[in-house]
Amino acid sequence: MACTSFSILVGLMNLKAKDSTTTEACEKLYSILSQKGLMPLYDDRDEGAGAKFANMDLIGVPWQIAVGPKSLSTGQVEVKNRRSGACHLLSIEDAVKFLEDALKSVL
Repeated sequence: MACTSFSILVGLMNLKAKDSTTTEACEKLYSILSQKGLMPLYDDRDEGAGAKFANMDLIGVPWQIAVGPKSLSTGQVEVKNRRSGACHLLSIEDAVKFLEDALKSVL
């Protein structure tokens, strides 16, 4: 697995930074992931989703979590593996568990 020079394994993207619901969900995810030692890179800039995905790809973050109003309306976030391109819609709790399991060998 390719890693960045500062070993960021999870990128967390708030796809609608001015929306309080997505911001609350991102802050919750950031807190949980940080407590578990996963230290996500949190992108809460007021930029479009394409710019955020492009920056995460440019940095080389292997796992991306996209939090937007559409997925949150069903109680889910999108977890994407950069290498395979596989995407999973999961609840916040399941996303954390999924990433813990996926990164077990790295941590």
